Amino acid sequence: MALQVGDKIPEILGKNQKGEEVNASDYKGKKLVLYFYPKDNTSGCTAEACSFRDNYSELRKEGYEVVGVSIDSEKSHQSFIEKQQLPFDLIADTDKELEEKFGVWGEKSMYGRKYMGTFRTTFLINEDGIIEKIFTPKEIKTSTHANQILLLKK
Repeated sequence: MALQVGDKIPEILGKNQKGEEVNASDYKGKKLVLYFYPKDNTSGCTAEACSFRDNYSELRKEGYEVVGVSIDSEKSHQSFIEKQQLPFDLIADTDKELEEKFGVWGEKSMYGRKYMGTFRTTFLINEDGIIEKIFTPKEIKTSTHANQILLLKK
């Protein structure tokens, strides 16, 4: 059963690009943008990450921390962070455990071909670790996604 608005997120989120464990309690007292994306260094995922990078100070002013999640490896994340100068952590969910808990891993279809993959989804989590809003794949505009979040508070 996928996590929904009103649910508490799991304590252990996974390991970041440095192999360090990332926990929900690391963000206690802060709001969290936890965004799931399909793959490092692809056009849509780069646009989304850069939207968060370019608006990072504004998001932090609003009390948000940003953490990205994909099934890519720590090494892939290190390269992506370096190449795009991302100021936030990326979780390497190589076993898809977190993606399955959040309900963002499933069957996708492109050009008639079916395959398993990540549904681009963003969870806004409050200071107590409770999901307050979920942006579904159809709602997310990759190049302006950070602005979509900032506009909620205006």
